[in-house]
Amino acid sequence: MKNASPYVIVDNVEESAEYYQGIMGGEIKILNKQEGRVMHAELHLGGGHVHFSDSYGRTPKGENIRIILQCESEEEIRKVFDGLKADGQVAVELQDTFFGALHGQVTDGKNQITWVLNFFKRN
Repeated sequence: MKNASPYVIVDNVEESAEYYQGIMGGEIKILNKQEGRVMHAELHLGGGHVHFSDSYGRTPKGENIRIILQCESEEEIRKVFDGLKADGQVAVELQDTFFGALHGQVTDGKNQITWVLNFFKRN
């Protein structure tokens, strides 16, 4: 197997990709656009990416989605956590853990996706 990437169904692909890019950075790659509407895009983050696809009239159910982000610094994890919680809901406050990571979980207000954030501190 080469790799695996999350494939998230949303009501507005372009708006969603730009929302997450504004919080996390990265680069958006448009894969499919029809009649001026983005139907499929990727948000490239580090060595991975998240796919966003149009809902095509179906109701997206974000409550079953968890995406893990491995952050590179304490500054980065705090920035992303704070950005997502601004209009979202904190499930687990950002905290030091027994497994050596700064860890938190937040459900964003845009698509109700829960983001699991980790920054593993070096000893």
